Order: sequence, then structure tokens, then C-alpha cells
Amino acid sequence: MFSLKVVQADSETGARAGILRTERGEVPTPAFMPVGTVGSVKGIELHLLEQTGSRIILGNTYHLALRPGAERVQRLGGLHRFTGWRGPMLTDSGGFQLFSLAQRTKITEEGAVFQSHIDGSRLTLTPERAVAIQEALGSDIAMVLDHVVGLPNTEKVVYDAMQRTIRWAKRCQDAATRKEQVQFAIVQGGLNRDFRQECAEKLVAMDFPGYAIGGLSVGEEPCEMYRMLDCTVPALPAEKPRYLMGVGTPVDLLEGIARGVDMFDCVMPTRNGRNAMAFTDHGKMRLRNAQYQEDERPLEEDCPCPACQRSRAYLRHLFVAREMLGPILLSIHNITYYQRLVARARTAILEGRYAAFVQERKMGWERTRRSEGRQ
Repeated sequence: MFSLKVVQADSETGARAGILRTERGEVPTPAFMPVGTVGSVKGIELHLLEQTGSRIILGNTYHLALRPGAERVQRLGGLHRFTGWRGPMLTDSGGFQLFSLAQRTKITEEGAVFQSHIDGSRLTLTPERAVAIQEALGSDIAMVLDHVVGLPNTEKVVYDAMQRTIRWAKRCQDAATRKEQVQFAIVQGGLNRDFRQECAEKLVAMDFPGYAIGGLSVGEEPCEMYRMLDCTVPALPAEKPRYLMGVGTPVDLLEGIARGVDMFDCVMPTRNGRNAMAFTDHGKMRLRNAQYQEDERPLEEDCPCPACQRSRAYLRHLFVAREMLGPILLSIHNITYYQRLVARARTAILEGRYAAFVQERKMGWERTRRSEGRQ
């Protein structure tokens, strides 16, 4: 049942529009996946999340294993029934926490031992355990456990992590028991072209249903990330989905799509929304700024989200007054913006004008940045 059908490839770039078919429905690609780390996209009820255009969301193995526990979720009917989300779900394996919680983690060839950020208890996460947790959660797409390291880093550290990622991917593949849950492998290799290509080649030989590019947007400059995409994406099978993990800004999405990436996830829309920052076609809008205190305009005239049914002045007031509705509305707006952006990108690909679309968007963001004197 699981497959990717590429409907149209852009003639000037590597961009492509497709349909990702899963047991729980189809997802048009390019696709952006909101992050529901602990089974909830922060502050957003599911019917409102669906109205943003979201068709697939993400959960996290490490966090859900700690609380409420994968076995408890399984007893309660799996992650879909537990949360109420009816569409496809992808679960990250916990590999990113090897980087983000490095001070609380000990890594060996066997796996990783975390000291819980909640109560200090130990959680052992091996490739086999990561698979078992994700099978208990019942996600549609499970990620293999990978070894993520920060950048920049020494070549030895990056190479060792890349090789371990390959070995762990094989162990994850061997541990899988649920045929209805597909696994994506993750290409690592830091900022080294040869490492990335070697990792991709060995993982492709294992014939996973999909492939992700991981270990980017962890401290490197955007141009370095794009350089790694240029050498990694062509090494991945054209007939299978390509997923750029944890990325990113609106321009990062457009650059990733231009290089042939099909799927993205990032906490940025909701995290920035909770901190009074809105994404728009005119650039970032910091709503705590005094310039908006009597601004009667919506964030964007043509945006259908509930935040844009209110004025900028009202949204600013909510944040100044510390009213919880402010972060909720702005999170909804930002996810809506991301979904509209990838939908417009898809339309541009289908119409054979993706390169022009990217240029238009960049010019709009840059024009606003210059007019407001942003650096």
C-alpha cells in the first residue's frame, strides 16, 4: 500500500510533485509535517490542525516512551486512537535526542542510555528498542535509530557516527515485525560529501521504503546544508520519498524542494508562534513590537486562518496581556503559512514555473527586510 507516485518533475530544478500513499490516506507532496512531539501539536486542537492543511504529523519515540509510555499507548489503542488523529503519523526514533540531550546521554555500540529530563530515571534506547516502541505506538512511518552529532565536528566523530548509523539501520530493519509500518533509513555524514554518499549508498542497498537526510540544521550555515543536499539527494532512489529532518525556515523548505526533497518537519512554526513571531509573505513579523499596537490590518489579507480574522493590534494585545489565545492563534497561522507555502510550491511545480515561484518568494522576503532595515 505504501508508495510515492511522482506526478510531475520540474524541468529547471530537482523539484517534484507527488502523492504519498499510506494506509491512512494520501498526502500531496511536497509535504510539511507539524511536530507533535508528545502526541500533541502544542496548543492546537485536531480539527483546527486539519484546517491548516496538515495531512501528516510527527511524534517522538523518546518523549512518548518516557511519558505516558509506549506500552500504555498501545493498551489504549495506539497513537492514533490515543490522540484522535485520523491521518498518517510518522515517529522519530529518538536519534535527535542523542544530540539535543548529549549531556544526559551515554552512547555505545549497543545503543544510548538517557537520563530522563523529567525525573532523572534511565531510558535505554537500542535500535531494537526504538523499533519496539514505535511498533507499540502504531505509527505509519517509523524512523531507524541514528547517531546525530553537532556541527561543526571532527571528521573522526562524524565518520564514526555515520558508520554506527548504518549498522543501527540494519539492526532496526532486522527487528521490525509489523509489515503495515514502514521504516525510513536516515543518511548521516555531517558536512563531508564522501561520508554522505557512502552512507546513502549503503542504506540504499538495504532497500528501505523511504530515506531521510538527518544531522543537518544543527549549527551549520544554510549554504552548507544546501551543499550536502546537492550531493545526497541524487544518491537516493527517485521512486521513494525523501525526507529532510528538522528543517526549517520557509526559504529552507523552498531550497530543499528545489533539490528534490518531498517531506519536511520542524518545530519552528509553533515555537515562533508561541513567542509572538508570525511568518508571512512579507517576512517575519514580531508582534510584540510597538508599531502594531494600533494596526488594524490582518497578518495577511488572503490567509484563511482564524488569526487573520483579527487585527495585528488585537494579536499584539493578547501577547502583551499574556493571554493564552495569542500563542494558539499565531501557532495556527504559522502552520497554515507553511502548508500554504508547500501547496503553492506544488502548484508551481505542476505548472512548470517552480524556479520563478522561488524567486518571487525570495524577492518578497528580501524587499521587506530591506524596507525595515533588518540585518
